[in-house]
Amino acid sequence: MIKVENLTKYYGNFPAIKEINFEVQKGEVLGFLGPNGAGKTTTMRILSGAMPASYGKASIAEYDVFESPIEVKKRVGYLPEYPPLYREMTVYGYLKYVAKIKNIPRKKIKDSIYSIMEKCSINHVAKRLIGNLSKGYQQRVGLAQALIHNPEVLILDEPTIGLDPKQIIEIRAMIKGLADEHTVILSTHILPEVAMTCNRVIIINEGELRAMDTYEGLSAGLRKSEVIKVGIKRENEEIIKLIKGLDGVLKVDKDSEKENSYNIEVKLGADMREEIARIIVENNGGLLEMQTVSLSLEDVFLQLTTEEGGSA
Repeated sequence: MIKVENLTKYYGNFPAIKEINFEVQKGEVLGFLGPNGAGKTTTMRILSGAMPASYGKASIAEYDVFESPIEVKKRVGYLPEYPPLYREMTVYGYLKYVAKIKNIPRKKIKDSIYSIMEKCSINHVAKRLIGNLSKGYQQRVGLAQALIHNPEVLILDEPTIGLDPKQIIEIRAMIKGLADEHTVILSTHILPEVAMTCNRVIIINEGELRAMDTYEGLSAGLRKSEVIKVGIKRENEEIIKLIKGLDGVLKVDKDSEKENSYNIEVKLGADMREEIARIIVENNGGLLEMQTVSLSLEDVFLQLTTEEGGSA
């Protein structure tokens, strides 16, 4: 559905993005994750046809973004970081205006407006001025304008920025539901956004693509060790000493956030749970819990967007 090859954009001598390559399959929700200034917005603008690239290729639904921009725009809905709203217009009036710009046939405009207002849960504010709506509802109107022509591809740039927690949850749920009918690229610097809404993740930093995989794949690929969290009812130094002496155990740390809990770092692929449990039970420690802790998305993000993290 979307194919990007060696996409590069310079602002003067500054490379905002450098030879980016990726593909997005039909019906996929792809998270485009990176810190501020990483090149996310530049990429989104190029894919939506709002900005030319310096060189490289990009195609959407087999149409070249640069050679067939009109055909691409027919198939793309774009919600920029700051929605292109006219605050002095009513919601209905604005969507009617957008429908005409996007060449929706006159006979279908009314039905298209009411259908998209219902989908975005803004039908009850149809007659209100956009400038009088809350930030959350303005964001919904922005999403409605991106969806009104029923595009195959939806490009969302920081769609939850500035929203309160309740509004964020609502917008995330809406985005997740769109995957049934649209291919979605979601650009964000907010870690939970990707984990909760996306099938696959791209991590970009300083204009370079650092990683592309599922969250689970990124986590597994970066791990050099695993952590086993155990709860011991009756702690004693002998138990900890015996666990530290096991072949495969790298480190044992007391959990600073939870009483009677330890984090045991072991070599990747070394299943130490049975041996650790045996030591605790045989020494009357009282095993309260045992679980393997995966590398968090935050850990993955930090590794890939710092100098030490490198690329994957």
